[in-house]
Amino acid sequence: MNTRLTVEKIGGTSMSALKDVIDNIVFYGDSPYNRILVVSAFSGVTNILLENKKTKAPGVYHRFAKGEDYRTALNEVSVELKRLNAVYGDLGLDVTWADAQIDQHMAKAIVYLDSASTMLASGYLNEGVLLAAREILASIGETHSAMVLAAILKTRGLNAVLVDMAGFDDSRAMTIDERIKDAFAKIDLPNSICIVTGYAKGTEGIMREFDRGYSEVTFSKIASILKPDEAIIHKEYHLSTADPNIVGIDNVHPVGNTNYDIADQLADVGMEAIHPKAAKPLEMAGIHLRIKNTFEPAHPGTLITRQYVSQLKRVEVITGTDKQLLIDIYDPLMTGNVGSDLIIMEIFAAHQVSYTFKSTSANSISIVIWENDFKEALITDLRTKFERVKHEPVSMVCLLGTNMDQPGLLAKSTAALARDEINILAAGLAYGRVNIQFVVPRDQFKASVIALNKALG
Repeated sequence: MNTRLTVEKIGGTSMSALKDVIDNIVFYGDSPYNRILVVSAFSGVTNILLENKKTKAPGVYHRFAKGEDYRTALNEVSVELKRLNAVYGDLGLDVTWADAQIDQHMAKAIVYLDSASTMLASGYLNEGVLLAAREILASIGETHSAMVLAAILKTRGLNAVLVDMAGFDDSRAMTIDERIKDAFAKIDLPNSICIVTGYAKGTEGIMREFDRGYSEVTFSKIASILKPDEAIIHKEYHLSTADPNIVGIDNVHPVGNTNYDIADQLADVGMEAIHPKAAKPLEMAGIHLRIKNTFEPAHPGTLITRQYVSQLKRVEVITGTDKQLLIDIYDPLMTGNVGSDLIIMEIFAAHQVSYTFKSTSANSISIVIWENDFKEALITDLRTKFERVKHEPVSMVCLLGTNMDQPGLLAKSTAALARDEINILAAGLAYGRVNIQFVVPRDQFKASVIALNKALG
């Protein structure tokens, strides 16, 4: 018997390599029991249900929202789910049974969506109905993947308990926390392996606040309530010192240990170890989080804790993004004028735009935002208050570490960039020195990461 309770999250890319999940996660170690596996939909499924996360190509949801033919689009999802069933038949899935489950589920989804469409057509309701439709559609992917994995494990002789948090057939009005407590109240955890849907239904609506980050939030909430010995996220890669696709696999290594502050810094530039809103409950509860590579089960991965600080002064991660935009706001009246920054922040707040970097001088304030958040109206409003407002696409490169307070690090970093003729457009670090940021030209992002990794890695 496994005496340690673990709550584990398996991402969509890993789920699509289902044989590896079974071999390297479920059956790896002393016992498959006393474990809770929260699963994402198979890779790409949520993209066709909602929208493509990267390209924004519309899925079923957008056809529904625009009053287009969502029934045909949903039928295409059914075809894709049945194709996946056939693939996993070799692992022991009863394909005929699984296909029938999809037909039943989709028939109910059509009834719900048709009713929602009628309400939209009435003109009395809009946002609430659209959000409900989005939740209904999102739940389909995780319900399918959890069903498939649980069914296969049962054929392998395991006491696999399917915990369907989607509540598709449960009309009870419950918060997500209440649904979690209800779902696990009667399960014999020490003698079970629980397969849980990454989507969780609740009266507050999990997608209202978290949208596509919902599966990690479900995972986090379950861990916060059940207080496991450890929470684990299985990904298709290690949390590494730099992106191996940029600097080469031989020039990186797994991070090993870090803390939740660094996890937040990573999320701020789009390199999520965990969704920041999912990390907070774990951090506050003192639950350790481990990031593991699905395809290297023997490797301990990266352990994220609340208190960890490296004994050695070092850079732990070199990361960043080339999908940002710099907005430079200039006005000669800023000097000595109290409130210029407040005016700027109020305009940003009015347009619901947050920033990842800000630096100031006597007459100007430079702010970096995600390019996807750019709105021409934001620039228009800023120009009504300030003499000159410019914007340009940029990259952000960051040095992250729990203990980087060492003389010469900034000089060594800027020298490394200068040697490769990389122009620093802006730079900054806060007092805590856990994140040193360099804003560089868009086309010099990869060269910047390589240069810094060569000098500091």
